[in-house]
Amino acid sequence: MNSRERILSAINHQHPDRVPVDLGATPSSGISAIAYNNLKKHLGIGKEPTKVYDVVQQLAEPEMAILNHFGVDVLDIGRAFTTDKNTWYDFNLGDGSPAQYPEWFRPYQDEEGVWWAPNQDGELIAKMPPDATFFDQTTFPYIDGYPDTFKDLSQAMDKVMWSAFPVSPWDHAGENTFWEYLRTNCLTLRNETDKALIIGVGCNLFEWGTFLRRMDYFLMDLVMEPVKVEALLDALMEHHLSTLEKVCHAVGDIVDMVKFGDDLGMNNGPFLSPETYQKFFKPRHKQLCDFAKKNSSMHTYLHSCGSIYKLIPDLIEAGFEILNPVQTNCRDMEPEKLKREFGKEVTFWGGGIDTASVLNHGKPEEIRRHVLERLEIFNQGRGYVFNTVHNILPDVPPENIVAMFDAVQEFNS
Repeated sequence: MNSRERILSAINHQHPDRVPVDLGATPSSGISAIAYNNLKKHLGIGKEPTKVYDVVQQLAEPEMAILNHFGVDVLDIGRAFTTDKNTWYDFNLGDGSPAQYPEWFRPYQDEEGVWWAPNQDGELIAKMPPDATFFDQTTFPYIDGYPDTFKDLSQAMDKVMWSAFPVSPWDHAGENTFWEYLRTNCLTLRNETDKALIIGVGCNLFEWGTFLRRMDYFLMDLVMEPVKVEALLDALMEHHLSTLEKVCHAVGDIVDMVKFGDDLGMNNGPFLSPETYQKFFKPRHKQLCDFAKKNSSMHTYLHSCGSIYKLIPDLIEAGFEILNPVQTNCRDMEPEKLKREFGKEVTFWGGGIDTASVLNHGKPEEIRRHVLERLEIFNQGRGYVFNTVHNILPDVPPENIVAMFDAVQEFNS
């Protein structure tokens, strides 16, 4: 099988020739730029400057040489928009190693060493404290209450760092020729590689409530202000469906997966009860999934961190075919339990190694055992794509990353 066939076979619960592998195809299955620089140095391959394509999380766009070295099977289509060297500039990461930012992102450091990031209007909407390795949101447009109408929703969203500092290709979305180039660039990428392609569209609902209103207020609103929450979600759906329609028209016959996002889980359980999810979010998630399936050939992929075990039946009914990052270090998210109860109905994309305690602190032999154990569990009955539990963070030694991929290769051999 080639990579695309391998990924599609896993999604369809067929029998790929080996377990497919992801690294860096999404901003929740990637690698910190600091860890990436250490990895490149360790391997002695990857000669291009390190591009920080996700400036909020400080994630690197892995070079094709690295992806091919580890047998990665899937690509983020955003990489087709980051090829012009003149649109990047040099800077140093927190550990002093070199990298590049997209030219539109211009943070500055104050006298206390805090990095501040302004949006296009010059408003400071994110900060990164000294010695930190990602930016924090500082502006919540609806913190003082919901507006009477949502006619200015897009402007409010642009005051939030996740919208103001998007990953590619969405940093080009304001260009007049964006949708034409999206199709052209995706066709080029598909013709140049046999790897599966994924496009992230976000379409977050719960999360946008927390981004706009702030987490504590929005959680209370779900109980105290249900009418206003419904109005916000309806406005978000209008915005999201407009974007999704354009995506399906432009690349729905080219790209293999469409990635949605909504972090619904904490360490100990979901942020909201199944009943609250069913009331506010499930019908809208179903509408998004139904639209994508009716108007494209793309498979539906949901990124949701945390303990989402209690919501998985509803997520499957809503139409999500793939779940990521499979945060197995949370309550009720044991690999055996997830695979036994849901393995026939959904593809798990992630969960291959614990990034919070094992990948960063373990020895290579411990890494090997951990990965082989996870593969034995998750690959039963197929329906699995190997990836870490979320992004590889800056403190992960490069030899541990190599040991992880060596273990996957050992399992696949």
